Amino acid sequence: MKYKPSVLGNCLLCIILCLNLSLFFSLPNLFSPSTQNLSATSNKTELRGVWLTNVSSGVLFGPWSINRAIDGLSQLNFNTIYPVAWNRGYTFYPSSVAQSLTGYSQEPFLSLMRGKSDVLAEIVTLAHEKRLRVLPWFEYGFMVPANSPLAKTHPHWLTKNQQGKYFLRENKTDDLIVNDSNYNPKNIIFKLLKLSHTQRVKQLVWLNPFHPEVQKFIKSLILEVVMDYDIDGIQLDDHFGLPVELGYDSVTVKLYQLDHRGKKPPKDPRNPEWMRWRAAKLTALMTDIVKTVKNVHPDVKISLSPNSHHFSYQNYLQDWLTWVKRGLVDELIVQVYRDDFNRFQQDLSQPAIQFSRTKIPVSVGILSGTWNHPVPSKQIEQQVNLVRDRGFAGVSFFYWETLWGYLTPESPSVRRFSFRRLFGEKALVPTYSGAVGDTARLSNFRRLG
Repeated sequence: MKYKPSVLGNCLLCIILCLNLSLFFSLPNLFSPSTQNLSATSNKTELRGVWLTNVSSGVLFGPWSINRAIDGLSQLNFNTIYPVAWNRGYTFYPSSVAQSLTGYSQEPFLSLMRGKSDVLAEIVTLAHEKRLRVLPWFEYGFMVPANSPLAKTHPHWLTKNQQGKYFLRENKTDDLIVNDSNYNPKNIIFKLLKLSHTQRVKQLVWLNPFHPEVQKFIKSLILEVVMDYDIDGIQLDDHFGLPVELGYDSVTVKLYQLDHRGKKPPKDPRNPEWMRWRAAKLTALMTDIVKTVKNVHPDVKISLSPNSHHFSYQNYLQDWLTWVKRGLVDELIVQVYRDDFNRFQQDLSQPAIQFSRTKIPVSVGILSGTWNHPVPSKQIEQQVNLVRDRGFAGVSFFYWETLWGYLTPESPSVRRFSFRRLFGEKALVPTYSGAVGDTARLSNFRRLG
């Protein structure tokens, strides 16, 4: 199998990560002292989640690493994982939908490393054995690399800006990898990280969420996961939206003209009415997806992990506050990736967040670090304790590799001790019992542990 430079860089990166993981997991007494004496059940309610991604991470690729990761999370009293299911134009499970449209049933490097094994099925089985919830995460939403099979075979699915350009630089959290003062150009791992990151953000394009075929594709992927796996829910995030600069493709323009007596969209992409129209179209798509999922499997939860509402709407036309008001979201995890503690506090007080807390469980996404942006345990503990003091439903960490791995600011044992101090007993997960369209309410709890 031949790989292009960008794919080769990702492959080499993951191989190095897997080798380091192998060394890390061979260390003795990984989780001593034992946590087995902790209370098996508890009346405490708190979401304790973590994202599992393939971005700068080897956890999905080693045949033993998933087992170790889930065992570790269970022993330290986590109760929820969000494993990537869709990223960079590929699925991370064997998908007949993806196979029919791209020629690949799942991400090529995953197939290379894991053969015909179904990693998502493995995660679900192992996690449920440990009483952890599993909500597959559609991480990249409508965003795909320009050189991905999906973009190449379906160029008419792409949207563009007013200048007719498809490419945008994406403002992802892992920009920290190449914008950090600690970056060491002589370190081979950092070199591969920078190569991988550069290839990811250099030519990213967006599927048009208003194109009927794109809508069918995304909905089919979600339904495939819901119907084929014994999951607890699915998660969408900040990429389930549309950059405000985009929407000037022929399909979207024609839809706009139908609603505006032939008038073309404003030249200013931030025209308030033009923004509202596109945001409403996204809300209509979200409504359709949620209703379809709930009709197939009413117990599957819809989780959303956006940025702040102001940022989400102004930059990605994602009006998630309306989604909460309409009962389309079962749990909300707002990404608050701040090093500055005052900024972190301020973000927790935003009106959209406070309103949402009256309707559904609202948790806080906390940055545990990226490969070249380490976050010290003291900062993590401080932020978790503030979230608790403010009465939020819980926390989730981006991402697993930086919880207590081998490239964290402190030693793995120090990091694990920090989380053991934070999560000293098992907890129940706040859940939402309302149906689509009902007023959401904190009323039910699913007991774990």
